Amino acid sequence: MNNSSSAAFHALSPDAVLDALASVGLQGDGRLLALNSYENRVYQVGVEDAAPVVVKFYRPSRWRDAAIHEEHQFVHALYAQEIPVVPPLVIANATLHRYQDHRFAVFARQGGRAPELDQPGTLEWIGRFLGRIHAVGASQPFIERPALDVQTFGEQPRDWLLQSDLIPTELRESWSAISRQAIDAVQRCYQRAGDIRLIRLHGDCHIGNVLWTDAGPHFVDFDDSRTGPALQDVWMLLSGERADMVRQLSELLSGYEDFCEFDQRELYLLEALRALRLLHYSGWIGMRWEDPAFPAAFPWFGSVRYWQDRILELREQVALMDEVPLWPI
Repeated sequence: MNNSSSAAFHALSPDAVLDALASVGLQGDGRLLALNSYENRVYQVGVEDAAPVVVKFYRPSRWRDAAIHEEHQFVHALYAQEIPVVPPLVIANATLHRYQDHRFAVFARQGGRAPELDQPGTLEWIGRFLGRIHAVGASQPFIERPALDVQTFGEQPRDWLLQSDLIPTELRESWSAISRQAIDAVQRCYQRAGDIRLIRLHGDCHIGNVLWTDAGPHFVDFDDSRTGPALQDVWMLLSGERADMVRQLSELLSGYEDFCEFDQRELYLLEALRALRLLHYSGWIGMRWEDPAFPAAFPWFGSVRYWQDRILELREQVALMDEVPLWPI
């Protein structure tokens, strides 16, 4: 991130948001609401004589333009198959726009609420659409967007954190040792799973990115879309005790396999993918620490307590990765 684009992104003002929107022919009416997003800057903006829109300003240097275009093309391909996603609007034959140092995209506002996963039929319904998303995702590969694997979500964040000064000195050795054990355990899980298929994914399919209306679920925010195992878009929807997760997994796959075959060998990766996300999450916060929004949002990040909790968390994950994997009923 160069100094100019970094400063502009961190200090993005309401006036700059409205001016950027005006640059593509949409006149804001002054109503502007910042939405919950740390990676990018996202706003709901009222538009004169039209419905409000959502404008996403991309973090500089995170993705190349070609990678953002791949995300947009993937979401439009899903939308063309009548899968409930929210694609970026095509304005002047483009979905990615520039204003000064900013890159941004405009989306229709799509309301919704969190799905009630304990309601009968909800997980199966979500699973059917995940199966359809993955059927499209498997039809061709990403070229520009990276893979979710041991290197990108394990080794790279671990190496970055150990080279930083963010881990308290008295805990550095302990965290280094347990994070190494965790990555070794992840690699054993991949060996047990064998040669699995990698496809285009949503990539961050947690409950906050699935909105529910009376018409059912729709999927938002494909910003983390990348290549990986299908299970990555499934496991984050599981929670609770082991028996709860077995039931939830069974319901999801019951709908999923109506449209896309699921390779059950991937279940050897469930706790491995969770471990990689834990490592990646700490690295993600650390790599963004110079963004003023991050110390404000995560003031506990550099504390001894935070890293003690992460050490304990990884120890638990190492144990879980050696257990018999979840299996649907």
